[in-house]
Order: sequence, then C-alpha cells, then structure tokens
Amino acid sequence: MTAADPLASPPGGDGSVVARVALDSPLPQLDRLFDYAVPPELAGSIVPGVRVKVPFRSAGRLSDAFVVEVGTAGSYEGALSPVDSVVSPLVVLTPEVWRLARAVADRGAGSAIDVLRFAIPGRQARVEKAFLAAADARPAGPAPADPAPAGTAPADPAPADPEHAAGPVPVTGYPAGRWEGAIDTGARWASAALPGVVECSPGVWVGRWALTLAQAAAHTLAGGRSAILAVPDYRDQDQLQAALESVLPAGSVARTDARQSNPDRYRAFLSCLGEEPRVILGTRSAVYAPARRLGLIALWDEGDPLHGEPLAPYAHSRDVALLRQEQSGAALAFLGHSRSTEVERLVEIGWLRDLAPSSPAGPRVIPTVQQAAQDGFAQLARIPSTAWRAAREALESGPVLVQVARPGYAPLLACQSCGQAARCNRCNGPLGKSSSSGAPSCGWCGALAADWRCTHCSGERLRFVSVGAGRTAEELGRAFPGVRVVVADGDRPVQEVPARPALVIATRGAEPIAPGGYSAVLLLDGERMLARESLRVGEDCLRWWSNAASLAAPRAPVMLVGVGGPLARALNTWRQADYARGELVDRRALRFPPAVRAATVTGAADPVARAVDDVRGIRGVDVLGPVDADTGTVRAIVRFDYGSGSEVASALRSAVVQNASTRRKGTPGKGAPRPQPSLRVRFDDPEIF
Repeated sequence: MTAADPLASPPGGDGSVVARVALDSPLPQLDRLFDYAVPPELAGSIVPGVRVKVPFRSAGRLSDAFVVEVGTAGSYEGALSPVDSVVSPLVVLTPEVWRLARAVADRGAGSAIDVLRFAIPGRQARVEKAFLAAADARPAGPAPADPAPAGTAPADPAPADPEHAAGPVPVTGYPAGRWEGAIDTGARWASAALPGVVECSPGVWVGRWALTLAQAAAHTLAGGRSAILAVPDYRDQDQLQAALESVLPAGSVARTDARQSNPDRYRAFLSCLGEEPRVILGTRSAVYAPARRLGLIALWDEGDPLHGEPLAPYAHSRDVALLRQEQSGAALAFLGHSRSTEVERLVEIGWLRDLAPSSPAGPRVIPTVQQAAQDGFAQLARIPSTAWRAAREALESGPVLVQVARPGYAPLLACQSCGQAARCNRCNGPLGKSSSSGAPSCGWCGALAADWRCTHCSGERLRFVSVGAGRTAEELGRAFPGVRVVVADGDRPVQEVPARPALVIATRGAEPIAPGGYSAVLLLDGERMLARESLRVGEDCLRWWSNAASLAAPRAPVMLVGVGGPLARALNTWRQADYARGELVDRRALRFPPAVRAATVTGAADPVARAVDDVRGIRGVDVLGPVDADTGTVRAIVRFDYGSGSEVASALRSAVVQNASTRRKGTPGKGAPRPQPSLRVRFDDPEIF
C-alpha cells in the first residue's frame, strides 16, 4: 500500500489497476487515501463507493475501508498489497458525499472517516440482500444525469414518471412564486416561519412551518429533483412527515433518524441511492444523505443546539448544508421563527437572501415584567395577575400552554439552615427531587440521599431552590381544581393534546400541538432561563419563546413573565431578526463569534503551546490562554477571521497529527510514565464564551 492524493490526476506507471481507499481508522495520521492492488478476480467488483477489507500493517490484520477511486498505478516501485475482499457490491459512498465529507473534515481539522461514520449507517446484510434482489427485479432505466458543477443550479432533468410525480403545490403565505423561483434557480435564503398551527389533513394538526417545508419539497419533487429536510428532533420530524404525507404521493419520503432500528435506518439509507428523486427527512445526519439530482436543502430551526454534532469534527448541520449547497448548486433554505446570529451574518454579507412572509404579523405577546402576583396560588405558581386572569378566562374555551424552564419536581435543592446548595455525598453532584413523594437523588450519579447531611452546618432539612414542571403542575392543579393537567417533558413525551380545557405544563422544546392552537400561552421562568452563563443565552431564549408562542390560536394572549428589554420587544413585535442584528453588532465590537471564528485547543501544556505557536503568525489570528482546564490539561482559544479558516485548520490539523504520531503509551508497572493526553481541537464550539 502507499498513500495517494485523491485530487491528483491518475499518474502514469506500469498500467496495473489500483484501488485508492479511505481506511476506517481513528488515527488522524491515517486520514488520507492508500493505494492497494486490485486482484484480477476482484477487478469487476471493485468500483468507487464499495466497502472492502484491506490488509494493514502486519500479522494479517485487516481493516475496513471505502473505495474512493480506481485508477492506474503510480510511480511507487514496490509491490502493493492487494485488496483482500469486497464486503458488499453496493456503492454506498457516492462521489458527492465523499467530497462533502472531505470538505467538512478539512474545515474542522478532522478526519473524513469520522464524517462518514455518521453519514453512512452500518451495514445490515439481510436488508442489503433484499435491496439487491429488488433492484435486480426492476427493469433497467436511463443512466442518472451528471451532477451540476459546484455553484450552479442543477440542469433541468427529464420529466418525472407521472405515476410517481408530485403535483404542483404552491408555497402559501409568502409572495407568490418567491419560494418556487428560489428553488428553481438554486438560490440561498433565510425566511421567517409563519406562526400558528394548521390542519394538513383531517384530524392532523401541525405547525405552519411544517406545511411550508412540505410544499417546498413537493415543488422540488415535481421538478424531478430530490430534497433534503433536516430538523432538530423527532417531534419536528413527526410534524413534518404528517405535512409531507398530505402533499406528496405515497412512498416519496425516506425518513432516517437515530431512533430507528439499525435495519430500518439502513433500509431508508439504501432507498436514497435509487434513481428516483426522493424527499429525505431526518435530523442532523440527513444533510449527508445521498440524493439523486439534489434540488433543495432546507433546515428548520437551525439555531437549535441539536443541529450540532457532538462527535469529532463537531460539524453543525448549518455549516454542512452551506458546504453541500456550494458543491452541488442545489437551493438552500433556513426557516425558523427566530434567527441565529450566524444566519444573520450571512444575510448581512449577502450570502443569503432575506425572504419575508406576505403578512409578518405574529402572536399577541404581552410582557408582564412590571406586574406582581396577587392571588396566593398565583404567587406559588410564579404567575402575575394579568397572566393569571388570562389563563382562567382561556380555560373556559380550550387548553392553556405553560412553558417552564426545567423538568422534574424540584431540580435543585439547598440546605434549609445555611442555604448552601445540597450536594451528593458520593460524587458531589446537585441534589433534586423528581416527584413530591420521592427521596432526594443526585442529578449526576442517581444515588439516593435519604440520609443526607449538610457538610457546612450539619443541617438535615432541605428546601427548594428551583421548581420544575412537576411542581408547577401540582401548584396549578390546586389553583384550578377540576381542570385536567398534562405534563410534557423528556420523560413524558406528549405530541398532541385535545382541543378541550386543560393546563399543559411543558418544558422548552417539548410543547405538544393543540388543534386550532392554544387559548393562551404562559411563558414562565424567563429570569432563570436568562441566568445561564452563555454568550448565546439571549438568542436561545428568544427561540424557545418564539416556538412556544407560535402554537397559540389567532389573537390568543401570550404572556411573557418576568422579562423586559430587547428580548421582550423582539418577541412582542415579532421581529426576532432585529435582536439577532443587534447581537451581531455587539459581537463584532468584542470580536466574538460569529463575527469571527474560534477554535479550542485542549491537551497537555507542551502540545497545546506548540499548536498555538503554529497559528500565531497567521493573519487575523489572536490566541486567548492557555488556561487550566481539566486535571492535567490546559485549553487555549484561537480566534481568526473567516478568510484564514483553511490556513488555521491546516496548521492545527498538522499539530494533531504530529502529536498522535509521537505520543507513546505508558508501559505497565510501578513507576511507569502516564500516557500523554491527546491533543483535541474543536472548531466553532457554541459554548466557548
């Protein structure tokens, strides 16, 4: 074997055929293509995109790999190791996905194989066998069209099969033809979602945003192109799937997400490899899905942290979508009730258009920051008098949504005597209560604290510091006797509630749909949500409140409790982009993301020092730190301009590879040196500041 440059022209040589493969290895120094000889007996089955096994190093070890290219041998004069076997004849790695994985890895100083691990599901032999049998039974069709050059709109394909084509569905609520024209020309834009809920089919209600994306996908499919729709979690997926089923023919949607079983996920992935255009619906991994004649990439609520990948190279689906749009020329849309500062920056520099709804009117939001609760039960439930009256009147006609900050009964407890936070005696984690009758338990290790004693004053009694959804439901149940109380959070997921009087206590992001919308919405715990130490706390809270307020019925009151200033003004006027614009101005002055990019470099002191020294001389770079992080490690923050991104990523990647190549494992035995911590680089960490 020998390393190869995947972008170079096939070199001359002795004319023998070689396969250039990407090894499935976690070692960063192996993030390149390797040449292997193609045995004559495998010459017909080794093609770009198939899974193979190849020998690596010694002792007969075999490594999984993807074939990226097949070409002639280069100038290497030694004998190449032959490919051992072909794992599957299916082409699961398409050229477009490989280019995307390589670009994502290079942008984040990571490995392409790390990207491919969550872009391509693990192989399921039975599912694959059934797929191949079905493919053999189908008549051969015309060859797929070549992908459009990067940065251009895809060429008009041949008309789709009428039996499988979607009808012309206009995107309603926006200037006539604006969404359709943007899709047809491969444009990039950001758009505010229309608030409210709609009945997409008899008895099925979804957010209006879901119907907007479904109509856009139907227009794309009618033009013979595929669409990728990425959402934060399964709740959004369920709504969007219901909307898609109301406007698309059966069998047009391929759904993929982490909640599926491995066979179902692999089956959905294989369906995307076919020649017919599809609508691909999923969470953050959907932006990597193979799609024939890709015409649209759309992200819903791109500011949600669930769009960020927690594994290296930590790519956000927004950035992946931007890279894929630039490579494929497909249209790109960001839709949300609020807007992140990253998208606002792209709008201001002209990379994205701003496409506003025809009627931008929002819910009737009423800030109550200066009002106090007068009723005793209202004081316990943290509800001011105006909101209390609005909830009581609204319960006469339908359900009322109450959004709270935290799940559980009492997420945080403290000593009643000295007020110190109650900590677990085993791991020092915070103590809380999940129910009124349950014993206090640790939020980290789950250990019960039935015999807890304060380490500061030896007190044995606890008091509530914060109140969760369970406690709020209990207090409101006493205040409104006879009214049904529904709790919706991560442990008790509720997708929809009936259109009859009920108090729905929901944590942020877990709000169910009510047919026709809620009669009133109460947004509690605003001060607690804003108390989090984060640069993004303001835009996060605005997004949570906007998504909850959008579930209100037309002209129903939305009471924002305990919050004023720019956030309350942005929600009240339903001009969330104004808040993002102001935030961006402040961050430019302070040189904070997304005005600049940033990367964290974490590890032992010497490797971190060498890594940051390599980037200090790059134009537009400044370094904060290093400072102590975890035990035995330090962390430095590298800030840099967008134009220097590739140079900084290349330098930090070289430092990671050098550290991995020279790091030695400790030998067993007393007095043996401890292994040196690995060097970790993370670009665009949302919680750096």
